Amino acid sequence: MASDVPMSPELEQIDGEIHDIFRALQNGFQKMDKIKDSNRQAKQLEDLTGKMKECKRLIKEFDRILKDDESNNPPEINKQLNDRKQFMIKELNSYVTLRKTYQSSLGNNNKRVELFDMGAGSSEPAAEDNIQMASEMTNQQLMDAGRNQMDQTDQAIERSKMVVAQTVETGTQTAAALTQQTEQMKRIGNELDSVHFSLKKASQLVKEIGRQVATDKCIMALLVLIVIGVIAVIVVKIVNPHNKSIPDIPGLAPPAQNYQINNRRLLWAEAFRGL
Repeated sequence: MASDVPMSPELEQIDGEIHDIFRALQNGFQKMDKIKDSNRQAKQLEDLTGKMKECKRLIKEFDRILKDDESNNPPEINKQLNDRKQFMIKELNSYVTLRKTYQSSLGNNNKRVELFDMGAGSSEPAAEDNIQMASEMTNQQLMDAGRNQMDQTDQAIERSKMVVAQTVETGTQTAAALTQQTEQMKRIGNELDSVHFSLKKASQLVKEIGRQVATDKCIMALLVLIVIGVIAVIVVKIVNPHNKSIPDIPGLAPPAQNYQINNRRLLWAEAFRGL
C-alpha cells in the first residue's frame, strides 16, 4: 500500500523499505502453498520470520522518528502518520498470524517456541525477540521455563490484587471525605440562613430607630420654635410695652406701668388724708 501522507525523507525511506518487506512477505507466503517439502517450507518460513523481524525493527525506527518530529508537524500530519504506523503494525500482525498458521501445520518436528508478537493496535512492537527451537531444550529446561511463566503469572495476579485493594481503599476514603464535606456544607448553609435572618431583623430595627429619631427631632424642633416664639414675645413686650398689637402675657405686666399705678395710688391716699 503506497502512502500519500507527507513525511520527511527519512520517514519516507523507512516507509518504502517496510512496503517492500510487506510485498516480499506476501509473495513468500504465496510460495508456501506451492512448496510440498516440509523442510523447504520450514526454511521458507525462517526466511519470512527474518523479514518480519526486520520489518518490526523498521516500525520501531519509524515510531522513534515520528515522536522526535511530532512537535514540528501540524496535528493533522501527526494524525495521518500515526494512522500509517497503526496500519503497518496491523499488516505485520496479519503476517505473524499467517506464519503461526503455517508453523502449526508443519508438525512437531519443526515447531518453534517463539515469543514474537505485537498486540493489535499496539503503538510499540515487542521489545525483544526470543526464538528458540523446542528440540534444543531439555525436559528440565522446559519445566523451568513453565514454572518461570507460572511464577510471573502469579506475581502479576498478586500485583493486580494489590492494585484492586488500593483502589477500593481509595474509593472508601473518598466516599467518607465526600460525606464529611456534604455535612459541612449543610452546616454552613444553616449558618448562612441564620446570619441572613439576623441581618434582616437588624435592618428592620435600624429602620424603626431611624423613624423614632426623626419623630423626636421633629418634636424637638417644634419645642424649640415655641420657646423661641415665647422669648421673642417677652423681649418685644419688655422693649416696647405700649405696643397694643401684642397682647399681654398673663402674669407678665410691664414694670414701668406697675410703678406708675403704685405712685398714683400713694398720691390719692395722701390727698384724702390731708382733707
